[in-house]
Amino acid sequence: MGTYTDVLLVTANVGSLFDNLGEIESEWLREFFTTVQTYRPRFVALHFQEVGGKEYMSNMSHTENFIWKIESSEEMRDFDRVCIYVDSNFKAVDSFTALGSMYFIHKTLKNIYQYDFNAKEFKAVSGHNRYVGSLDGVTMIEKEKFPKNFWPDFKWSRKGYMRARWIIHNQGLDLVNVHLFHDASNLIACNSSPSIYSANRSNALRYVIDRISDSSYTSLPFFLFGDFNFRLDTLSLVQALARSAEVQTVKKDSSNEVEKIICEDKDDDHRVLLHIETKQFAYLHQAVFREDNGRELLKYDKEVMAFHDVLTEEDITFPPSYPYSEDYTKPTQYMNTRCPSWCDRILMSHTARDIMHREDGSEMGIVYNTLGPTVCMGDHKPVFLFFTLKTSRH
Repeated sequence: MGTYTDVLLVTANVGSLFDNLGEIESEWLREFFTTVQTYRPRFVALHFQEVGGKEYMSNMSHTENFIWKIESSEEMRDFDRVCIYVDSNFKAVDSFTALGSMYFIHKTLKNIYQYDFNAKEFKAVSGHNRYVGSLDGVTMIEKEKFPKNFWPDFKWSRKGYMRARWIIHNQGLDLVNVHLFHDASNLIACNSSPSIYSANRSNALRYVIDRISDSSYTSLPFFLFGDFNFRLDTLSLVQALARSAEVQTVKKDSSNEVEKIICEDKDDDHRVLLHIETKQFAYLHQAVFREDNGRELLKYDKEVMAFHDVLTEEDITFPPSYPYSEDYTKPTQYMNTRCPSWCDRILMSHTARDIMHREDGSEMGIVYNTLGPTVCMGDHKPVFLFFTLKTSRH
């Protein structure tokens, strides 16, 4: 006999939330709770990246309080089973990922099991299970920081993945928290199409998919959600934005290294259209990234295309999720630091898409969107996917 379970998946890079605790945190929690109350899911998976923020050595002490505010809230009281895994032990340099995964199970949801990777068996979930700090020896998740020798030319960072396996009413699935590499320099990103950073992300994502698909465990449908750091194809985009402009490349005096790229409007008194430096991407007509949810720019969002053999995604109908202003009074403005891009995503295997219930005319259907589009949530807008999971009682 078929049955259905409403599921809410949320991914949030909370780095700037931890770096700006206070107002942003309150808004963030309010938006999350409102979403839970709106969709009334029976299973919630919340994936965090950059727990502790850039200043994690001083900020990590706030982690317990932030998690407690979610776990103990009135809005989440009907979720009587909770599993929390937060890798906050920054002293373990070789394994620290700053990833956090929280799972909430509603009191009405029976028949739910989580996999023990050590015992190699599924176990019934009960109570509140909280692991914050070192996750060494925690057998209910599989966590890995990307190997140091992956990209010797780049700084080793706290990027990696964390996986949990679930059975909901006899339907097994993998939920994988992912954080891939960012673009260190806008200028280098402009050098080639695809960029060297895009190639690094592609290698890392293929590594994750290979790891969760290897023969060590039974293969299950999977959802990968996190901060993929996918960027628009910067070279192609810049060429399009500067089509009618005069492009000036400024080099450092002492070397041949490009210091900035300036695109001036030929027709309008040489007004600067676009100014690019290592950590600056200032486009005069920034509204293009918000108009019609940035639909015109989706053609430059190419990084996931190489994975169409194994991954799929719901249609994107929201504006780029990064980099939003951290100014509390400018919640829909982008910072002029990076080219706005759809960094935060929820991807899935084709088998996972098959277990998402699709029914014309259903009240909610499948919703793929951002949290807090009109309030400040930090530099990343969290992204969520609400759907009904097709399951069976037997």
